[in-house]
Amino acid sequence: MKTLLGEDPRATWRLTFGLMLAVVVSVLFVIAVTATPVRAVALPGGSLDPATIPKYEEPLVIPPAMPRTQVITAKGKQVDYYEIAVKQFEQYILPMGWSQTNAIGPTTVWSYGSMVDPRPVAEGGTLNYPALTIEAKKDRPVRVKWINALVDENGNYLPHLFAVDQTLHWANPAGGPGGTDTHGMDGMPYTGPVPIVTHVHGAHTTEDSDGYPEAWYLPAANDIPAGYATGGSFYEQFKQKAEARQGQTWEPGSAVFQYPNDQRATTLWYHDHSLGMTRLNVYAGPAGFYLLRKQGDRVAAKLPKPAPQRGDKPGTKYREIPIAIQDRSFNADGSLYYPDNRAFFEGLNVPGQSPQFPGAPELRIPFTPDEALDGQMSDISPQWNPEFFGNTMVVNGKTWPYLDVEQRRYRFRLLNGAQSRFLILKMSNGMPFTQIGSEGGYLPKPVRLRELLIAPAERADVIVDFSKVKRGTRIVLHNLGPDEPFGGGEVGEEFEPSDPGTTGQVMQFRVGRATSPDTSALPSKLRLPEIKRLPRASVVRDVSLNELDSATVKATEDEDGNVVLDPTGEPGEPFGPQEAALGTWMEMPGDPMGMPMPMMWMDAVTENPAVGALEAWNIRNFTMDAHPIHIHQVQFQVERRVVTDPMMSPRGMLGEGAVIKPEAWESGFKDTVIVYPGELTRVKARFTLAGLFVWHCHILEHEDNEMMRPFRVGQAPPASPLSTQPL
Repeated sequence: MKTLLGEDPRATWRLTFGLMLAVVVSVLFVIAVTATPVRAVALPGGSLDPATIPKYEEPLVIPPAMPRTQVITAKGKQVDYYEIAVKQFEQYILPMGWSQTNAIGPTTVWSYGSMVDPRPVAEGGTLNYPALTIEAKKDRPVRVKWINALVDENGNYLPHLFAVDQTLHWANPAGGPGGTDTHGMDGMPYTGPVPIVTHVHGAHTTEDSDGYPEAWYLPAANDIPAGYATGGSFYEQFKQKAEARQGQTWEPGSAVFQYPNDQRATTLWYHDHSLGMTRLNVYAGPAGFYLLRKQGDRVAAKLPKPAPQRGDKPGTKYREIPIAIQDRSFNADGSLYYPDNRAFFEGLNVPGQSPQFPGAPELRIPFTPDEALDGQMSDISPQWNPEFFGNTMVVNGKTWPYLDVEQRRYRFRLLNGAQSRFLILKMSNGMPFTQIGSEGGYLPKPVRLRELLIAPAERADVIVDFSKVKRGTRIVLHNLGPDEPFGGGEVGEEFEPSDPGTTGQVMQFRVGRATSPDTSALPSKLRLPEIKRLPRASVVRDVSLNELDSATVKATEDEDGNVVLDPTGEPGEPFGPQEAALGTWMEMPGDPMGMPMPMMWMDAVTENPAVGALEAWNIRNFTMDAHPIHIHQVQFQVERRVVTDPMMSPRGMLGEGAVIKPEAWESGFKDTVIVYPGELTRVKARFTLAGLFVWHCHILEHEDNEMMRPFRVGQAPPASPLSTQPL
């Protein structure tokens, strides 16, 4: 994305408005394929210096399996039934001993816990960040009563931990019944009860169980303000459908979702998906793994094990381990830091507030709903940041943990759970990963890699063989991905790696003696299930990824370096980015690039596959960043990439029209794909479930500000003039 006044977008880390380099590196957005990169430095954010946090002091937490509430019988089938609540609690994410020595308290977070025992894990319960793992079996349904329990001990609602920008197109409970899921007009952060709705990422399930962003609900608190809506636009409609299908009542402050698990065994995960505030809810903590296994899986029998299961004895040694990698920033008291003003993104200060960048100028432009050019309202949201990069790496809820491993093979299910950060993982001793699976299950054959590129929301199922590593060796898992938006290309050429002292390190492995024989197969000897390529698509759609600058705010620099509104519009430049957007694409005679047509969340559905249709989507990226695009309901196959704009593509040297095959690790089924700038990425999927779903960028800050669109499978309800409207 461009920053500030939108000058040359291909200049890397330019010294905008005379700011010192340390400030610019922390916030500016775009790196060019031709510019000379600048050495990475630690990112700002929060009052706790990440360089002061000791590394590798505490062991990696391996999330246990989530306990079931019970097994029920529904329509002649056994169903694993869970009651899981989102609650607020405290947990030491920073090293406990160091924190206590320095009078730093535990971190307040949110997460999911079983109502079997909703106390924090530290007290013997099930509440943990990240959440415990839901273990599921193929073709055996799982039903979850997802409870919004963001209330205090008196049953009163808890406000959000972070500044909720009400000017985005968001859940907006204060809009009241019939007025939710809209842009608010209050420029101050929202302080009311928090909406949630849970999405199992990658699950093949019905619209009423998918976690539709407008099907959120508030907690059943004692003090919901008068006039507030307690559910989103689709909550009641989906409640009625689900109750009729499942025969179980949705109680206030909850929703009951069912997952048929009628897909390939794979690594899924669950997280919040509320409209316009997913970035904030997920940053607070609610996320966990959902692992789908197939009984009689011959490949799994040859893989490292065991994995955590319900009823495990304390001290069980695990050789299959889920690993969620995230980035966070902290304040000196141990609390999480997330910016509450747009000036942070620009590396500027807020007028009238303590400087967040000492010595830097100020951002002095009007924000929604204030007046901008020609009496028009500003379209720049006051709290939203276009992207966010934390300065501290957090793995399974701990900053820079270590894992004791034996001289044997391990299976790691890796998840990039970051807000905006692309990961490029590499072992410090150069040892390889063998990737055997992605979001849609096993690959057709193992792929040996020295580096793992994982975009936000992507998963990589890998085998790491420590059997030949000398005892006592300590190996650091490095991150070579940038502390900035990723646009493709090679590290050290098109971009510099993350700060080597902070975000360039992820976790440590400590190698010890094997205590038992390793019965798992050599990765190179594994025979993975054959994957048949999908046949020719019946429909080909062209969709676009876009970035928009302000239509009402033109800015310039005053004599003191402050960024101010140019009331005349000249010579000011449109302030941006204002938002990112998905859209359609129109072919233009004589112009091979064609014309993108950006669309907003509220616009009518433009993607409407028939039930059972096999479609190919050409996803065309007109922005300067790579985007991880996630399509709900389906697991797709990546067919190819095509260079459409050699000036923007990281592979532009191949020339316009060059066709690039999918990467070896993209040869299976996926639910999230990297779409590079200046390229078309074609994916193919079969849409089998009727209803309303979404597709979006999984950079959460993008998703929350218009880079998400609904799509409908099958015909729209006859009572609805727009297929995005509830009945």
